[in-house]
Amino acid sequence: MIPYFELTAIYLGPIPLYTWGFFVALGILVGLFVAGRRATALGLSKTLVYDLGTYVIVGALVGARLMHSFVYAWSDTIQDPFELFRVWHGGFSVTGGFLGALLVGVWYLRRQGVDVWRYADATLFGLPIGLGIGRIGCFLIHDHPGTATDFALAVQYPDGTSRHDHGLYLAINGFVLAFVFWLMSRRSWPTGTYLAVFGIWYGVVRFWLDFYRAADTTYWGLTPAQYVSAGFVVAGLVGVWYLIRKHGKMGEKST
Repeated sequence: MIPYFELTAIYLGPIPLYTWGFFVALGILVGLFVAGRRATALGLSKTLVYDLGTYVIVGALVGARLMHSFVYAWSDTIQDPFELFRVWHGGFSVTGGFLGALLVGVWYLRRQGVDVWRYADATLFGLPIGLGIGRIGCFLIHDHPGTATDFALAVQYPDGTSRHDHGLYLAINGFVLAFVFWLMSRRSWPTGTYLAVFGIWYGVVRFWLDFYRAADTTYWGLTPAQYVSAGFVVAGLVGVWYLIRKHGKMGEKST
């Protein structure tokens, strides 16, 4: 069991750096750095990837807030619509962020007149490490407690109950997938492979983990994130089917 400890802020002298925001920002910076290096290795524009990242971050934040407000906290938003803008109260859905980022990212790349799939695949290469770092912040403030368990990685909460901690699990998942991407990068893969792998991997893991949340909004027995995750898995499987049909056996050439 992991003993409970909480870190809500890191102080640089009198200046507080709030843990969640700090690790999310750090994850974004590291993720963009990794994506930029990947773009350079593929002969793509690192500058364009960085510019894309700026637009995608805005789209992700807007999408994350909208999904939380209108899907997870619908009744609160309807009773007080201005709650949508009170971001200091918290409430961002990462799956909504993915959808927002996707829409804005495709729009931006098409506007630039570049190969959308190549740039999307390269940029997404940095997403797992960014997610892993960002979720450390979730773990340190324990904002996603899970159901009671005696699992070895459970956190013993102050009430004495050992629980799954989804911040920890999702951080680990991000780092593991980043390592898988690194291993994959040692071979040559058709454009779109990283998008497909991410969709399947993240979708399966998130769908499974949401069954172990202590409390969450559900619709017909599933959380909103599970519906989005199922869509990711389907899209990823379709992508793999298309790539195999088009290219045959993949991943044979070293890079």
